[in-house]
Amino acid sequence: MTIFNNWDVVAQGWYIACASRSLPREQARSVELCGQRLVVFRGVDGRVRALDAYCPHMGTDLGIGRVEGNQIRCFFHHWAFDETGQCQNIPCGEGIPPQAQVRAYAVTEQYGFIWVYPDQVAPEGLAEFDELRGHPIVCQADRAFERNCHHHICMMNGIDAQHLQTVHRLHVQMNLSLQQNQTGTIVDFTLHGQFPATTWREKMGRQVLGPTYTYAMRYAHGCLGLLTVMKNVRLVPPLHMIYAYTPVAPGRTRIQPIYVTRQRQGLGGWLVSQLLLGLTRLAYYLLRDEDGLIYDHIQFSPQALLPIDRPIVAYMQYVNRLEPSIWSRVPPRSAADRTQIPVNGQP
Repeated sequence: MTIFNNWDVVAQGWYIACASRSLPREQARSVELCGQRLVVFRGVDGRVRALDAYCPHMGTDLGIGRVEGNQIRCFFHHWAFDETGQCQNIPCGEGIPPQAQVRAYAVTEQYGFIWVYPDQVAPEGLAEFDELRGHPIVCQADRAFERNCHHHICMMNGIDAQHLQTVHRLHVQMNLSLQQNQTGTIVDFTLHGQFPATTWREKMGRQVLGPTYTYAMRYAHGCLGLLTVMKNVRLVPPLHMIYAYTPVAPGRTRIQPIYVTRQRQGLGGWLVSQLLLGLTRLAYYLLRDEDGLIYDHIQFSPQALLPIDRPIVAYMQYVNRLEPSIWSRVPPRSAADRTQIPVNGQP
């Protein structure tokens, strides 16, 4: 079974449900996520829970119910469910039937958003930047937007070395290094090369930034991209941005950009952090519109790939090793299926 560019498969991974600030304490809301209707609610303890939205009694949306303590109570007949999805109270009933339960999901809050994993227990946390791990961070979310293609296609943009020259006119020869984690859910693409010095702009950039350029793209679960630019250059520390991808409907993908930097102390540190977030946003907008023209009008077909497209092939192979989630519209595959990596057009 091919996972890459397949609208019937939702891979196991972390997906954005809503902004953290949109869910106050002791409030609930229903959200549409990857074709599923969920209820997310914040208990009196401040933690967020996520369940399938529809009450197993008569199908009322739990999102219109009320939060009591750390449970959600249905608006219709007041059945109350805990964070595991198990009904704990039926005011008008005699006992609780075994069918009185809904599916529960793992939840985390990070980067200013509430993220849901399509299983009750997530084997891994949300991906992080190595340079920022263990440090307090500052985040700035940009406006989400949509593209007319599968998010697997959008995600390849960051490792397509050819288009840096053809679309963005950046004549940088890139060398690729590739590293994958033990579980196969995260893959790191690092591209590095020498700044050219043929035009006056290139020569000036070489003098200011240094002779070499490196950027890294970390892909997690085939639905999250962590991009680091300006690595190993003069004057400017690395800039970090996150692309969170969510399939909206066949043919539509929502992309949430998030800019991230390390939190610094004092007023001066705050100003530096804000400057770096602004530079990250600027770098993003310099490239976004030209790329959008491509990905809003694409019918991807990997039938004539070249040796320079090796990162694209590696990315497709990585995606096809991921695990389908219970939100997929296809049955789970066997271990034998996972050994097959159906990628056409390998150079």
